[in-house]
Amino acid sequence: MSVAVSSHHTYLRAALAAAECGATAPELLQGLVQSGLDRLPQPGAGETLARWQALASVAEHDLSLAKLYEGHTDALAILEELQDPVAQVHGNTWGVWAAESPQGRVTLTPAGNDRVLLHGAKCWCSGAAHLSHGLLTAWRSDDKRPQLVRVAMAKVGVHVDATQWRAVGMAGSASIDVVFDGALAHCVGDPGDYLARPGFWHGGAGVAACWYGGALALARALHQANARVPTAARCPLRLAAVGKVDVALQSTSAVLRETAQWMDAHPYQDAAAVALRVRLAAEACATRVLDEAGRALGAAAFCRDAHFARMAADLPVFVRQSHAERDFAALAQHVLKAEGGNWSL
Repeated sequence: MSVAVSSHHTYLRAALAAAECGATAPELLQGLVQSGLDRLPQPGAGETLARWQALASVAEHDLSLAKLYEGHTDALAILEELQDPVAQVHGNTWGVWAAESPQGRVTLTPAGNDRVLLHGAKCWCSGAAHLSHGLLTAWRSDDKRPQLVRVAMAKVGVHVDATQWRAVGMAGSASIDVVFDGALAHCVGDPGDYLARPGFWHGGAGVAACWYGGALALARALHQANARVPTAARCPLRLAAVGKVDVALQSTSAVLRETAQWMDAHPYQDAAAVALRVRLAAEACATRVLDEAGRALGAAAFCRDAHFARMAADLPVFVRQSHAERDFAALAQHVLKAEGGNWSL
């Protein structure tokens, strides 16, 4: 049963706070799904900020969980946008696996109606060993556009391979390989629809909310460490770190809010530029907060605060989902199309 938007954020935070200590990211995701807390507002439909607030809350709690939760909720949004009937089925857990790697590619052959048979390997499949279903890009031999397909992970011909996963940071997200050997799958939309739909960049921008949530967790640790000290005894260097972190978080939260508002007002316009901008802003914020909090709190935070230590290990790995300088260059191409860069106040 889904939860009303007005109450969703509150229920989600309460569920995370009450989650069983020691539960794995897939177990936590299953609990949120069973509680209906995965049914977020569709991006670009008027409540994008509420959707991102939910993503940030999950990320502040556990970044590996956020990786799975973001992928699952993105899959539901994609299925809804492309009008796939399985979008109305509750209880499944989903991953979106669209990365194309030199080490693997999935090809398909028609099997009648919307059914296809999959062959090949798909890399970077977060949560694949524990999720019930996956959305992934596959390729026809005669088409240069990817075809989105959905597959049940319990199908014959689906094999997970975790031998290459060596991560320390984001270890709980288990972004492993999946090998397909004639597995039956179903097409979602037509070739090229996955990339061409307006929601592609809406989903890409939502990841920024996860990075922001991770930064927020580290910032709260810094804030609490300073707040426990009497005003007169507070270290000026630690205070400076709080000030720098505040500027980074306030600036990025403003960009997130403005981007969400823009997407809701322009749901069918090309959102590439605003999505790239908010992702890069959130990445810079996360990097700045991690650096400032770590420098101010010292080794004790990394060695004696389990939540801080886990966040500090996970966040640098998660933000590498950004394409760094390639994304800056891609943003620049959009900026140069606009006279004066649209930089006026």
